Amino acid sequence: MRTEILAPLAGRSMPLSEVPDPVFSAEMVGAGAAIEPPDTDAATTVVAPVAGSIVKLHPHAAVIVTADGTGVLLHVGIDTVGKPDLFEVKAAEGDRVEVGDPLITFSPNAVRRLGLSASVPVVVMDSTPGSARGVVAGEIATGAVLFTI
Repeated sequence: MRTEILAPLAGRSMPLSEVPDPVFSAEMVGAGAAIEPPDTDAATTVVAPVAGSIVKLHPHAAVIVTADGTGVLLHVGIDTVGKPDLFEVKAAEGDRVEVGDPLITFSPNAVRRLGLSASVPVVVMDSTPGSARGVVAGEIATGAVLFTI
């Protein structure tokens, strides 16, 4: 079965190998891609890249499980754990979401001002490293196909 993972925000798409975190760059959690948001102080909303149920939701991350049991992790920024003031949660654990439903809002430049990466890795959990296909390289719009697995 092939699953399309859509871009949860606009920006520059890149392979996970470019994410400045060894857990993501080595695909230890699973295969995927990341998006570097534009240079902006404006509120940027991260939306659901798949339809399913939110099984985990933190200010900086979400896990959505699809109807077929595929788990998709979104991590907003790198080393942003423990910095809840940077984020506004727009959903709740247990919610059923459709593609494009808002999950988390943040300011990419507020993250960057702390010396952190604002990259947003999107990972299919427990997938085989290197199994993400058709990873878009370059600019991507919210809701465009980011990769398939």
